[in-house]
Order: sequence, then C-alpha cells, then structure tokens
Amino acid sequence: MIETAILSGKGGTGKTSLAAAFATLGNQLVVADCDVDAANLHLILSPENYLETVYTSGHTAVIDDNKCINCGVCETYCRFDAIHTNNGKVVISAVSCDGCMLCSRICPEKAITMVPNNRSRWYTGNYRNGKMIHARLAPGEENSGKLVNVVREKAKRVAKETGWPHIIIDGPPGTGCSAISSITGVDRVIIVTEPTNSGFHDMKRMSELSANFKIPTFVIINKFDLNPGITLEIAQWCDENGLKVIGQLPFDKAIVDAMVHCQSIIEWAPDSEISITIKSIWQNLMDEQPVKEPDTTHIYD
Repeated sequence: MIETAILSGKGGTGKTSLAAAFATLGNQLVVADCDVDAANLHLILSPENYLETVYTSGHTAVIDDNKCINCGVCETYCRFDAIHTNNGKVVISAVSCDGCMLCSRICPEKAITMVPNNRSRWYTGNYRNGKMIHARLAPGEENSGKLVNVVREKAKRVAKETGWPHIIIDGPPGTGCSAISSITGVDRVIIVTEPTNSGFHDMKRMSELSANFKIPTFVIINKFDLNPGITLEIAQWCDENGLKVIGQLPFDKAIVDAMVHCQSIIEWAPDSEISITIKSIWQNLMDEQPVKEPDTTHIYD
C-alpha cells in the first residue's frame, strides 16, 4: 500500500485540481480528502452510495440557569477564561470552552452539563474510479487533526479490504495540525506550488515540515508560465536543497471549465498539454517505488 499526500504551503495553488486528476487516471484507487476544514474534492469526484458517520470532536459546557446559584466557583477555576458573570448571571462562552469538564465536576449544584460537539461528519462512498473518504468539520468545532486521522485510518482499512495498492491524500494547505496529521507516516509528499513570492515562501515551509518526518518529497510548479523568473528561482532552490521538481504545469483555463462541470482536467480535456503532462507525472510516480527513512518523530495528542 502506497500513500501519496498532495499538499501546498498556501491555498489556491491547484492542489485539489491535481489530486482530482490523479484520482481519475487509474482504477481501484482510494482517495482521502483530508482538508476537513474546507473539503471540496467530492464536488469533482461526486461519490455515491454514501455512508455517513457522526464525528464527536469534544464537549462544550452548558449551564442550567434554573440550578445555578451564581456562586462563582466555576469562574474561579476555569483556566480557559470561558466563564464570566454578566449582570449577576453566569455565562459560558462556547467559543472559549475547551471541554475539559472541570466546571461540571466542581459545580456544587450540578448546574453544568457537558454537551458533545457532534455536528461534524465523515463519509465513505464510491466514485467512478474507486473509493472516496472525506469529512466536514462543523463551524466552531475543533480537533481537525484528529478528524484527519479518522479519514486516513478509514482509507487504510478500505485499501486493505479491497487489496487496492494506492491511497491519494488531498491534504489541507499550510503547516498546521491537520497538515501534520495528513503526512504522518505517508510514503511520499507532493508539494504543489505556484510562481509567486508567497507561493515560493510557503513551499519552503511545507518542505521543512516533510523533511522533519523524513518523507520523500517532490515539487510540482503549477502555472509555471505566468512568472518564468520565479519559476526558475523555485527550481534552483529545489535543486540546491535536494527536492526533485517532477513537473511544471502551464496555466490552462480548461481547469476551471472542468471544475464547473464536476470533472477533472483528465476527463474534461484528456488531450490537452496539461493533461498529457499530468499523465507523465503520474506514470513516473507509479514507476518510482518510494523508500522512506526510519521516522523517529513522535506526535502526542
């Protein structure tokens, strides 16, 4: 089983469009959309026969005004500054509450109840080239890194059950917890960047993250022809730092047309220059068996 994670240091580089293209280049593929804060790959792949599962991201304290005697004990002990007295009434901020449950345990009147944050969902379905798993983190709910782990573990189980050898992970932009969860233990990382100063800068940050996990990392420069100067700088920096640029994709309006029609560029314009280049990149990846260095990095929740 080979896990390939596609990430970017910033949003808008074309990461998801590339993931969709890879996902429609072969059959018996397992795709995991790990951008749980803004999942949109399913809009292109249109999975069917959904299995929807509730995800509980934690708990939030809720106070019963009929039981509360305004003693202030909970406010005194709340280390997250989530409890305040307003006009003689104790108020709990759902945004600031960390769900630690301390207030519910020390309340002498048992006026505080911990309510599960269970509006988030994760999904399993079939798409035209294989299986897809994705998730939706509800607004205001946290633990996106843990939800990413749920999506990845389900993808691994599906791959094992079906015997399919490849998992494609569409990771989130940036280098936060969800990005770390997306690449931990994968076989290779593909960083999609663009020839802008911000794209170049954030690509460097992303490469540092993958280097910390000792994961073989490749770079694809999208829309390379919009700024040949910065494209050359990116390529030179990658060469100097041991990163292999495995492809440069031209700007192509057909990418937008494909997304509007809920198709990948491979499906919408299979004979276009960009599709031919992506096919070549995919074939090179299939021919190259990744070899990871032993990872001694440990992540603790």
